[in-house]
Order: sequence, then C-alpha cells, then structure tokens
Amino acid sequence: MIRQLLRGGRSDGGEREDPTQDGNAQAETARRGEKPRSAPRLVGAGQPIPWLDPPPGPWTVERAYQYCEEFARAHTESFPVASRLVPAEIRPHLIALYAFARSADDFADEPEYEGRRLEALDRWEEELGRCSHGESSHPVFVALADTIERRDLPIPPLDDMLTAFRMDLDVRRYATFQALRGYTAKSADPVGRLLLTLFGYRQPELFRFADELSTALQLTNFWQDVAADAARDHIYIPAEDLHFFGVTEAEVKALRPTPRLRDLLRFEVARTRGLYERGRPLLDRLGTDLRLELTLIWLIGATILDKIEDADYDVFTQRPTIRRRDKAVIMAKAAKRWAAHLDLSALRRLWP
Repeated sequence: MIRQLLRGGRSDGGEREDPTQDGNAQAETARRGEKPRSAPRLVGAGQPIPWLDPPPGPWTVERAYQYCEEFARAHTESFPVASRLVPAEIRPHLIALYAFARSADDFADEPEYEGRRLEALDRWEEELGRCSHGESSHPVFVALADTIERRDLPIPPLDDMLTAFRMDLDVRRYATFQALRGYTAKSADPVGRLLLTLFGYRQPELFRFADELSTALQLTNFWQDVAADAARDHIYIPAEDLHFFGVTEAEVKALRPTPRLRDLLRFEVARTRGLYERGRPLLDRLGTDLRLELTLIWLIGATILDKIEDADYDVFTQRPTIRRRDKAVIMAKAAKRWAAHLDLSALRRLWP
C-alpha cells in the first residue's frame, strides 16, 4: 500500500518524536490549545511550493525517477517503502506512485501548506490530467506517465485519491461508519488496487480483499491519531458510534481517556481487526514478489492495534507507534506465520 499505509508509518506517523517534547508534553500542549515549540514555516503566496515547484527541466524519464527517489529519501517512513523485498524492475514505479500520493497527502495535511492547500491540489490535478496525455513537465508526473504506460495502470484510482485529499479539507465529521467507508473507498481502496495492478494482479476477488486490508490500515491510523486529529477539529469516529457509547465531541477534544472513550475505542479496534481478517486471504494468493511486503505491512497494522489495546485504549497520553524493538517481534511473527515464504535475510536487510 502506498498513501494511507505510509501516512500511518511516516516519521511523524511512526515514531513521531518531537525533540522538544515527550509524548505527555505533546498531549498537554494540545489540551491547552497551544502550538508546538517549533512551528513549521508556512509557504507564502507567490513563493515556490516545496515539491510542487521543482528545479527547471528539461526532465528526462531517468532524471524524473531520480527526483522521485530523492523525494522518498526526504520522507522517512517506518512502513517499508519499495524495500529490497520489492523486485528491482518494480521499485522505481512504486517510488513514482509514492511520490505522487505522498506529495498530495502533504499538500492536504502538512502545516507548512496552510493557506495554499487548494492551490497545490489544483495544480496536482492539472498535472495528472496533462500526465494522462503525455504532456506533463513535472518530474513526478514524467515518471508517473512512464509507470502508467509500462505497467498499464488506470487513471481513475489516481483521480479518486485526489478527491479524497480534497475531502480532507472540507469534511471533518462522518455521521455513520458507512459514510466513513465512502471516504476510504476513495482514499484507501484505490491504493491497494493500484499496488496490485502495478505487480500484475488484476483479479476482481483480489481487489475485494485489498479493499478490506487498505481500509483496515487507514482506520488503524485514525484510531492512532484520535488526539492529533481532534486537536485540528477532525473526528473520524462516526457520530453514530459516539452516540451509541454516550461520548460527546467535547470528551474527544478534551484529549483525556474516559471509561466511555475506552469502550468506544475498544469497539473500533475490534471492528478494524475484523477488516484485517477479511483482507488476510490476499496474502496467501499473491506470489513472493508482493506477499512478503504485504505480510509485513499486515503485521505492522495488527501490532499497532495490539499497542492500542495494551495501553487500555488510551491514545491520548502517548501515541501508539512502531518502535525498533517492535520490529524484531514483527519479524518473528512473520517467520512463524509465513515461514514457508519469507526470506529472513531479506527481512534483516530491510530492518537492520
């Protein structure tokens, strides 16, 4: 998976360690409504927008892929990004898809783009349209156009992701779980389907399993980030669930665990585990080219839910994350569950 998986696994979505604040201090800062000590620098009107305004071209296909590699290196992830487990012939194409999705995710979500989000997303959408006609001059889309042609990728899932990024700017509440699934159908499901297609898997039944896994991973990120999202007035917990468990929005925004909030998150975690299990058959139906990568990602997502559960559903005091010591446990679980398929030496190279 690319965008929603990586959103949950980036450095500010994985370890998420601010050198000026520990987890308790960050939570207390959010409760008081104060800004973090080191505020991001905003992109002013008329200034070049990072990653949207690249250095002047011309951009050959080879240079464009190098640009995407530089982008990926500049964005640390704790989920594997085109690791050594990915076949060499697929890796640059996965990086190009990642650069497209992660850039747009940043435009919609990262603080430094405040005030210019729509401008950035509008231009990204224009570039995608030009890319589909082989006319883009932006390096990300020069590489993406080559990937689309070589791997026969469809354009609509890319459009769907941009639609989801725009929804993030306007939609801050979801009345029902079905409405939330409507959002993940555009933000998460296209990513899983694109990934399968990139590796040459086009069977409809595999897409259905991928949809379940993609949504499970995005929901995991939502439950991880209840505090951070509430602090910016985004509540992804469906209103019908808040009502059923007697939890008010004020309780969520207070950023303190209460018995009712713990019960609510226990329910959300249990439902999300069900989605992981519904998506799990996908892992057995893939070849080794993709099975190893998705097995690790499946285990990482499940481990994050374990950590939420171990914290007694307190996601406010400290954000549940994957840390170095957890990686060894994940590798051990992978070896136990998928010993017939996994190359442990490759795993050690992936996470030294």
